[in-house]
Amino acid sequence: MNAITSIDLTAWRAGGTSAAEVEREVDEGLRRAGFLLVYGHGLPQELPAAVRAAARRFFALPEQVKERYAVTVGGRGWIGPGKEANGYAEGTETPPDLKETFAIGADTRTGDPRVDDVWFLPNVWPDEVIELRELLSTYTAAMRTLSDELLALFAAALHLPANPFEGLAGRPTWTCNINHYPPLTVVGAPEPGQFRIGPHTDFGTVTVLDREPGAGGLQVYTEAGGWADAPYDLAALTVNIGDLLAYWSGERWPSGRHRVLPPQAQAPEEDLVSLIYFYELDHDAVVTPLAPPIGEVSGLPPVVSAEFLRTRLDAITVG
Repeated sequence: MNAITSIDLTAWRAGGTSAAEVEREVDEGLRRAGFLLVYGHGLPQELPAAVRAAARRFFALPEQVKERYAVTVGGRGWIGPGKEANGYAEGTETPPDLKETFAIGADTRTGDPRVDDVWFLPNVWPDEVIELRELLSTYTAAMRTLSDELLALFAAALHLPANPFEGLAGRPTWTCNINHYPPLTVVGAPEPGQFRIGPHTDFGTVTVLDREPGAGGLQVYTEAGGWADAPYDLAALTVNIGDLLAYWSGERWPSGRHRVLPPQAQAPEEDLVSLIYFYELDHDAVVTPLAPPIGEVSGLPPVVSAEFLRTRLDAITVG
């Protein structure tokens, strides 16, 4: 049986018994895997398809051109091969992930350079693919709206009297990564323990993923079933919760552990592009974990969003 629950946001928006059933499914699904397959999200299929096509044009540029936009993990621009190893977040020394990334993020500056130069950097847009800016800006605006709705749903799933996230995401930090997983014929045979993305959990509140299925694709870990291929449907988005939301839940919901398999010998030309939107909260948001009986761990201290996230970002940066 598939461990990842499917939900339909149109049913939740309808209210009444339909909404109550979706809230029950959300709680059960997140407790099991930290992942959901979300239908009724309202994102037109042509938008991520257009973003992906523009991104492929960028990734096809010569490396010396992409180097003009090169940054390290957490920056805005091109994160080239060999710069990131997600397995380090779990304390596992692994070879670098077999991918390259184009990243943008929140740029709603606060006026405090100590904050802005870390969390609200200006985005960098490639002159060679001018359409990427408008497409990705439209896409990330839709992702923020969806993420806010998901946080409201998650609060409702725990029968809280109000949505606590309404006051914590006025100027949220977020990142959108476009990950390119080149084929085996380009990257060569993986080293032992090397993945397209090594086993890890995400760091923030909600991650929304628009992906392409593949032999070297997404796998999700559960305590009951171990590693298993994540289900895929073109009409749905894959959603998982990160460490910050798991902590807020008092560890009721696990942060969704996952990995992306290396390119496979039986599909040597497989070339995938994923759109990943990582949502967080205001950089200075104080997150107070839910105590029992909703949460499962008592005595967890409050944390500040930016401080919580920074240590995790630093851990996955190679060099």
